[in-house]
Amino acid sequence: MTVESILVTGVAGFIGFHVAERLLRFGRKVVGVDNMNTYYDPALKSARLKMLEAQANFSFVKLDVADRVGTELLFSKTPFSTVIHLAAQAGVRYSLENPHAYIDSNIQGFLNVLEGCRHGGCKHLLFASSSSVYGANTKLPFSVQDNVDHPISLYAASKKANELMAHAYSHLFGIPATGLRFFTVYGPWGRPDMAMYIFSKAILEGKPIKLFNYGRMRRDFTYIDDISHAVVGLVDHLPRAEGDRHTILDPSTSSAPWRVFNIGNSRPVELSYVISLLERGLGRTAKKDLLPMQPGDVEATYADVSDLEREIGFRPTTSIEEGVARFTNWYLEYSRAG
Repeated sequence: MTVESILVTGVAGFIGFHVAERLLRFGRKVVGVDNMNTYYDPALKSARLKMLEAQANFSFVKLDVADRVGTELLFSKTPFSTVIHLAAQAGVRYSLENPHAYIDSNIQGFLNVLEGCRHGGCKHLLFASSSSVYGANTKLPFSVQDNVDHPISLYAASKKANELMAHAYSHLFGIPATGLRFFTVYGPWGRPDMAMYIFSKAILEGKPIKLFNYGRMRRDFTYIDDISHAVVGLVDHLPRAEGDRHTILDPSTSSAPWRVFNIGNSRPVELSYVISLLERGLGRTAKKDLLPMQPGDVEATYADVSDLEREIGFRPTTSIEEGVARFTNWYLEYSRAG
C-alpha cells in the first residue's frame, strides 16, 4: 500500500520541525517546504532540517509559498492527502516595522496554498492561526465561541484573514479545513525572537531583559510537545459541516467543513514567574528592565481547550516548571555547541 504524503510548510521552523518529526515517528511520509529566510539565524533552521533529512520518509523542497508559480508546480507534481500549513511571517512586534512581509507571506502565501489544495484534491488542510486573533477581547479564558473582530496588530489581522480565507474555500470547494490557534509556544529548538530564547540569551550575557507591563504580563505558555501532539492528533479528524448556514451561531463551526481550535496549556502564568524558572535553570540572576505596555500587546492570554478535548481527548501534560527546565537544558547545550 502506498503511503500518502503529508505536506508541511514552514518545516524548518520551530513548530513545523516538531510536527514533521512526530509525523515521521508515526510512520507518515512527509514532504517539507521552507524558504529558509533570514528573519532569524538560518543556522538554527538548517540544524533542524538536518535532523529531519536523516529520516527515510522525509523529503525537502526549498520554496517560498508566496511564489505562485513555484507553489503551483509543487502541488502539480505531488498529490498531498493532508496539508499542514505552518509557513508564515511570525512576530507581533516585527509587524510594526515590516508590514508588507505579512501580506506577502501570510496572505498571498496562504492563497497559493489554498489554490494548491483546491486543484490538488487535498483531503484535509490544517493551518496555523494564533491566539493573537483574540486581540482586544477581555473575557478569559479565550474561547473559540468568542467573536474575534478586533485584532490589535497586523500579524493578528493576517491570521484572522487566514481563518476567513480558509472558510471561503471550504464553503466554495468543500475543502475540509482546520484552524489552529496556538498559544505562546516554547521549548527546545525555539525561535530566537521568542521570549524564552531572548531572556535566556540576555541572562547568560548579563544584559538586562525588557519586561513589559512591569513583568505582570500573563501568558498561556504551551510546551512544543503538547502542540505537536494536538496537531498530529487532528490530522485524521476531518471537520464536519454543522447544520445549515441559517442556524450556525457558533463562530468556531460552520455549515462548511471548517473548524478552529485553541491549542494551549490552559494555565496562564505571570512572566515574572517564568523569569525565576529561567534563572533556576540557567544558574544566573536576571537583570530586569521594567517597562509599561507596548503597542500590539495584550495583558493576558488563556486558552479554553474544551472543544479540542472533546474532539481528540487533548489534555496538555507539560507543566511550566518541567517545560522551562527542558528548554534551559537544550539552550545551554545548543549555545555551547554554537
